Amino acid sequence: MTSDAIEKAVILARGLGTRMRRQEEGVVLAPEQAAVAEQGLKALVPVGRPFLDYVLTSLADAGYRHICLVVAPDHTAIRDYYTRQARPRRIQIHYAVQPEPRGTADAVAAAETFVQNESFLMINSDNYYPLEALRRMREGIGAAVALFEQETMIRQGNIPAERVRQFAIAQMNGKGDLARILEKPSESVLASLPQPLWISMNCWRFRPTIFEACRRIGPSPRGEYEITDAVQYTIDHLGERFQTVLVRDAVLDLTCRKDILPVQQRLANLPVDY
Repeated sequence: MTSDAIEKAVILARGLGTRMRRQEEGVVLAPEQAAVAEQGLKALVPVGRPFLDYVLTSLADAGYRHICLVVAPDHTAIRDYYTRQARPRRIQIHYAVQPEPRGTADAVAAAETFVQNESFLMINSDNYYPLEALRRMREGIGAAVALFEQETMIRQGNIPAERVRQFAIAQMNGKGDLARILEKPSESVLASLPQPLWISMNCWRFRPTIFEACRRIGPSPRGEYEITDAVQYTIDHLGERFQTVLVRDAVLDLTCRKDILPVQQRLANLPVDY
């Protein structure tokens, strides 16, 4: 098989930012950071430049050219910023609206018109992924998931170890393909898995079959349509094979206010050019 390198990426930027809005003891933000955090707009939190600027730069460096931001109907701040203040040079930004915050699968489904029956990358707006991961995902074949070694995430990332150990773990089959994503696995399940453990940070390469799965799944126990459930549906019912792209590097995470300073320090002096 030959590579079918992709040019499209979908970024989930619809979230309510509940944890980012929450005040945290001992965390003092600059006034401009506090103002954005209070709105829950994680993607626009200034860490030198708005966080999303660095994400878009990495995507451009990796060879992606068309980026779709999945946003809320009232997310005019993001549109205004990239239309008026910081117009892109190397990429084209598109938008898809998710009317209600009904989960990650519902957010992906909102981008179906943008995708137009092509394979595409899907990532979070509050994660900064290693360039190696983005390049390998772009240049691969078929569906895939980027997985990150747990201990490397703890050693090299900005996320506290106790939080990293709560992240979803990938279970692989005998061929090294994804079998399922294990959310909050028990200690006994973790002990049964081969070492090292590999974490999913919501970095996916999807084929258009994912949209059928997004339409067919029901809500999870927490009442949301989850992209991991859609992935499992494609594996179990549509015969989709998800290759695993194993990366020994860390993903930076901007979930809450405690993350802002460490992320700012990691991104300091990185050029922005998208």
